[in-house]
Amino acid sequence: MVASAGPVADLLVRHRPQTPDEAADTSRVRELIDIAADPWSRSLPLHITASALVAHPPSRRVLLRWHQRQGAWLQVGGHGDPGEAEPLAVALREGREETGLTDLTPWPDARLLHAVVVPVAAAGDEPAHEHADLRFVLATQLPDDARPEKPDAPVRWFSLAEARAATTEANVHETLRRVELLMLS
Repeated sequence: MVASAGPVADLLVRHRPQTPDEAADTSRVRELIDIAADPWSRSLPLHITASALVAHPPSRRVLLRWHQRQGAWLQVGGHGDPGEAEPLAVALREGREETGLTDLTPWPDARLLHAVVVPVAAAGDEPAHEHADLRFVLATQLPDDARPEKPDAPVRWFSLAEARAATTEANVHETLRRVELLMLS
């Protein structure tokens, strides 16, 4: 395992997959970090990304971002910048950039919520590939401050039921289910 994989390995040691699919995906991520010099490298057909569902716990709402390329409402997040290797830090940076929210904090703590491998269709010069997405929950106390990063990437607050209706991906529904359980506890 290389140094850039250390923070990912640390997260996975503490994470307990909740479904057979997640157990298989987590196993693939472990294999990736064992063999890849840089598991975050976009040149790999499977590489690590980090994302988060932004929540406003008092209102039990979540913030989704329109992803033009996927044509879908999804959580915020993406690729690590060169030199980044800490998944939560990547999710926080991406969350701030994509929502304009400056007060994002891990909620209810910094644990990994969901590990999932998702396919990404080819686009332009980029071939089809997969993201080993490590997902967190980030909370804001300033929901009205949310602003899109760019005009074609709007953000919108949804109740959990509205978010389930607005998304079609089973893996996003599973992430939403886990956030709902946290909000109800």
